[in-house]
Amino acid sequence: MSSSDVTARLDGRFAASRLFAITAATMAATMATSAVADASSGLVDRLSQVKAVAALQQPVARTIVVRELQWVGQDIDGDGQPDFVNPTGLAPRDHDAYGSGAYGASRDGGSRHHEGVDYAAVAGQTVVAPISGYVTKIGHAYASDPSLKFVEISNPALGYEARVFYVNPDVQEGQAVRLGSPIGTARGLQDKYPGGMTDHVHLELAKSKARFDATEVIVARYVAVETTAD
Repeated sequence: MSSSDVTARLDGRFAASRLFAITAATMAATMATSAVADASSGLVDRLSQVKAVAALQQPVARTIVVRELQWVGQDIDGDGQPDFVNPTGLAPRDHDAYGSGAYGASRDGGSRHHEGVDYAAVAGQTVVAPISGYVTKIGHAYASDPSLKFVEISNPALGYEARVFYVNPDVQEGQAVRLGSPIGTARGLQDKYPGGMTDHVHLELAKSKARFDATEVIVARYVAVETTAD
């Protein structure tokens, strides 16, 4: 055998060895990549399972229905919408050191009667228009105390008039106001009536100039309200 034949055989064997090594390395790399992919996929699956279990363990808010006391205005003109609203959203003033806040309650030892309904208020809270109409007057509750004012609203279409006392007005005479829109803020009454007067606004309603009890058209009712509980 010539030296050239020996060299050719050696080159062939070397080439075969290199091809085998390259093939083996490629297979090993492919297997490693596949293993990494399988591991990554398994990790993703595990994370998804953990998230699903965590979601199941989260507290679910339950919707419950409760009965809430609300003040509902009556529909006078038959259009399906209320024509009156509670000016503070709170209950009428109960009996305190200065008497009852109810309509017709005794005043001055029985010499006169209360001509409105006192709705409890928190000093500084928003007071809203009890009827729709126009602001026809802003006046003083007492001639001797110009700090305590009232807002008068008239609704010529329905023939009703409302006066809301003890407010700091945010409206002006001649201004149109919608039912339930802000007209001012409630005044504190402790300086005027120290020692037990409940802060309130005094509401007078009149039909064709004749005053009547506001609780006839602003009625307390329990209404079903949806809420959530943990």
